[in-house]
Amino acid sequence: MRITKDKLKKLIKTKLNKAGLNEDHAETVADVLAFADARGIHSHGAVRVEYYAERIAKGGINTNPDFKFEKTGPCTAIFDGDNGVGHVAAKLAMDEAVTIAKENGAAIVGVRRMGHSGAISYYARQAAKKNLIGLSVCQSDPMVVPFGGAEPYYGTNPIAFCAPGINGELLTFDMATTVQAWGKILDARSKNKEIPDSWAVNENGEPTTDPFHVKALLPVAGPKGYGLAMMVDVLSGVLLGLPFGNKVSSMYRDLSEYRNLGQLHIVINPEFFTNLTEFMQNITNTMRDLNHIKPATGFKQVLYPGQDADIREQEYGKNGIEIVSEIYEYLTSDIVHRNAYDHKDAFAE
Repeated sequence: MRITKDKLKKLIKTKLNKAGLNEDHAETVADVLAFADARGIHSHGAVRVEYYAERIAKGGINTNPDFKFEKTGPCTAIFDGDNGVGHVAAKLAMDEAVTIAKENGAAIVGVRRMGHSGAISYYARQAAKKNLIGLSVCQSDPMVVPFGGAEPYYGTNPIAFCAPGINGELLTFDMATTVQAWGKILDARSKNKEIPDSWAVNENGEPTTDPFHVKALLPVAGPKGYGLAMMVDVLSGVLLGLPFGNKVSSMYRDLSEYRNLGQLHIVINPEFFTNLTEFMQNITNTMRDLNHIKPATGFKQVLYPGQDADIREQEYGKNGIEIVSEIYEYLTSDIVHRNAYDHKDAFAE
């Protein structure tokens, strides 16, 4: 079924507020999740609400965090999220990074002790909306086999980048360092759809098309994705003095425990390197150039990174966001959660 973004956001906020999140924090989380669904990133949208609601209700998210921000240098800082909801900590930390980059040309802000923060392109786009370049990386719990390995070590460890063009255009790149994010498996489960055999493996390390048999994800492009996952883990875990690799806390093992995750925002002010107007025009020129590349057989057009999500956002803005009926029924029900995730393994089984 389809509903408007505003209605979806209101339903999400109401559910999270009922679970125990305050009005302001529920508003921020709802905005991030509705953003994801509005761009077709359903793996990080409303499908996550019940999990968050259960963790909030069971005490695994600090609903009254004491956020602390400490500058450690002219362009560096640490934001302590006190294990509050990750979306709020990440957003506030990016606000601080934007302020530093506006003044000093660049900013690197680490976020310590936070919960899951959803689609991290949201935060990179925060910077780009201020005519800055935004880059954000974050760690996640181990569910990915390293290249050549038979058991998980790293998480999906996503990377998001965004640069501003003219007239509000944003060039956005958001990827997991796996062939697909775990949320895509969740989305396939919610729709009872098979997955490509290149996404994940079963308990025997063999490719599987059944989303319910997934026991580990595969790194994108083999050793290259493996290396990128390592890089993200160092920047958002080791660098911040947090648990890393297979020591990163599980999303589902105990929903009453804090997760202590890390995220790193890097923001660059183009004005310290070149003419801002020229930079933004050339970002737009890049987008147009890519669109005019001769398409390969089987393709209608070359899209710039993130353009598919831009197109979906425009379409959903006109016709409503497509939401699985089961998720809509949960959001409109009186149920806070159905005890569906606690004490599961990394794959919610």
